[in-house]
Amino acid sequence: MDIETRLARLEATEAISALKAQYCLACDADYDFASVAPMLAEGFWFDGGAGFGRHHGREGFKAFWDTVRGDIRFAAHLVLNPDITVTGADTARAKWRLLMPCTVTTGGAPEARWLLCEYDETYVRAGGAWLFETITMQVNFYAPHLKGWA
Repeated sequence: MDIETRLARLEATEAISALKAQYCLACDADYDFASVAPMLAEGFWFDGGAGFGRHHGREGFKAFWDTVRGDIRFAAHLVLNPDITVTGADTARAKWRLLMPCTVTTGGAPEARWLLCEYDETYVRAGGAWLFETITMQVNFYAPHLKGWA
């Protein structure tokens, strides 16, 4: 592999890491959809499984975030173990782990919870910027803090 190709892959990996960080910051800023909308490719898909549903396009994802904003009072999206693979000049795939302490509303009262999941994502580069094409969440547990997940 020549030096230009290696450099392009490193730059793509860094840009995708920065994209993911900005996405997490938008989540933690009360699910600020105005910040995340420009990060989503045309035809974007989110698949959160049975617990978080499947949402297509920016408007579908916005409707989901509007619901989440009402349910989650606090969240800290801590993403770990990035495994980013550049699959083409303008395509990539990554897996991440999410450990998220959060406060949700349960029965009208606040409840501390933990979410652990795996993100499996695809990206495309359009107009020189890396964008989310798909986000799939495989939830390992979403458990009350005091009761635990075992």
